[in-house]
Amino acid sequence: MSQPVELPRWMDVALLPAVNLAVALLVAGIVVALVGFQPGQVLALLIKGAFGSKAGISYTLYYATTFIFTGLAVAVAFHGGLFNIGGEGQAIMGGLGAGLAALAFSEHLPAALMLPLMVLAAALFGGLWAAIPGALQAWRGSHTVITTIMFNFIASALLGYLLVNQLKEPGNMTPESRAFADSARMPGLHEWIGALGIEWPRTPLNATLLIAMAAVVIVWLAVWKTRGGYALRAVGFAPDAAVYAGIKPQRLIVLSMAASGAFAGLVGVNEIAGVHGRLLPDFVAGAGFAGIAVSLIGRNHPFGIVLASILFGALYQGGSELAFEINGFSREMVFMLQGLIVLFAGAMAQVAAPLLFKAWKAAGGGRVKEEAARG
Repeated sequence: MSQPVELPRWMDVALLPAVNLAVALLVAGIVVALVGFQPGQVLALLIKGAFGSKAGISYTLYYATTFIFTGLAVAVAFHGGLFNIGGEGQAIMGGLGAGLAALAFSEHLPAALMLPLMVLAAALFGGLWAAIPGALQAWRGSHTVITTIMFNFIASALLGYLLVNQLKEPGNMTPESRAFADSARMPGLHEWIGALGIEWPRTPLNATLLIAMAAVVIVWLAVWKTRGGYALRAVGFAPDAAVYAGIKPQRLIVLSMAASGAFAGLVGVNEIAGVHGRLLPDFVAGAGFAGIAVSLIGRNHPFGIVLASILFGALYQGGSELAFEINGFSREMVFMLQGLIVLFAGAMAQVAAPLLFKAWKAAGGGRVKEEAARG
């Protein structure tokens, strides 16, 4: 059995994902050609739809905002040795928390107080929802993969029950709450850009993007620049050695899952406060599961997750444009492309690593390191 190779850091986080993406696009191009479309035309239209206009860029960044949150949620838990696939349910609970705060206080508080309250409520609800599986893992040995999956269904059922029986707007046949007051609406970035004298179309892109960028920096600082982050990575990488060094894994497991859920919960701010202005079902729309792929492609690093989120945002936005521009091109074809990217960047992420390692060695890479080791 072949042993996994250890690539240099720059190859592992930059070159290997780029090669995997290129292979995924190549295979997708072959599939597109086999079903009767021109791969070059499809790729050009996808890029044009995602980045060829102000509206396209805005929609791409709007989708990317959600994926940044769910990608960070997966990454934070992963560095603690946990696989959190409950981002869907945690995002639902985050939206519920933001929605309940808005329904209770938006008519009485100004935006300067209401919006931070919604952000805190979303993070709190998502964090608490994830902390429960974390505690079950830490003290009862219940695997987070199983418990977080089940909590996805519980969160969805809970939101549905509340919307149908408790929070539904009177006289409205749709199971959704009444509209929030204006103080609970996250400002659209087109408003801020317009204030600078730049004409920008109205899109769902809103100020939650800035919160997502702040979350990226916070995760990077917390995981890589603090003692707690070092302890977390130690537990995830070598739990027995971490215990021998005096680190208590139970506490870190719960805290990492709570932080993971808090980031996933912020999806609710982007959707509930930034777009819909009311609490409604199905606002997550699979973003929690897409966050797993985003984190894998981004190599579980915050800045890699930003790039992967933009990629998936472009696939979502560009894919919707393809359905309008090319007759017979369906959303399923876009899902196929996403699936191939997940396949090559996730399950087959290390397939190309041995070839890259051999090419690097043939080009003289690692020679200085070997000579230093011999010396």
